[in-house]
Amino acid sequence: MKIQEIIVVEGKDDTVAIKRAMNADTIETNGSAVNDAIIEQIRHAQEKRGVIIFTDPDYPGDKIRHTISSQVPGCKHAFLPKQQAIAKSGKGLGVEHASSIDIRSALQEAQQMQAEPVELITFADLHLLGLTAGAGAKEKRERLGVALRIGYANAKQLHHRLMKFGITLEEFQEAVKQL
Repeated sequence: MKIQEIIVVEGKDDTVAIKRAMNADTIETNGSAVNDAIIEQIRHAQEKRGVIIFTDPDYPGDKIRHTISSQVPGCKHAFLPKQQAIAKSGKGLGVEHASSIDIRSALQEAQQMQAEPVELITFADLHLLGLTAGAGAKEKRERLGVALRIGYANAKQLHHRLMKFGITLEEFQEAVKQL
């Protein structure tokens, strides 16, 4: 399977893992200090073929994802839950540790998402469902992040990710039912 979009990853090991899983082209950010030359390369890739940002499920990965998506609009996002990105040794977390099946699945889901999400879920919806504050809100957000494959986030970030990942109201309601 060949992916049309160019996959943005953090480093060489991520590129190796993706190429092991499928036929795809990558751009490596070489860590969280994403420079102007890399942003320009990603911007060009977005114009020509489209971009899927596929970073590690950790703070530096989220920072890279935010940096790129704030400067290059319309990127799609692939996400791996932490459980799928942990090294077999237990020491290490990242795309490079994921199985080929999990990588393919994450990228296929990203290909199907809307590049420019439509706001269907309001912050008030999150509040009414006890996801913004109160007893158990953090745990609910953690479980919801896993169910929707968007990762853990505080309430404000959760709303932003729901929009960024193009989660529909129907998908959101189904995931909330499973909590």
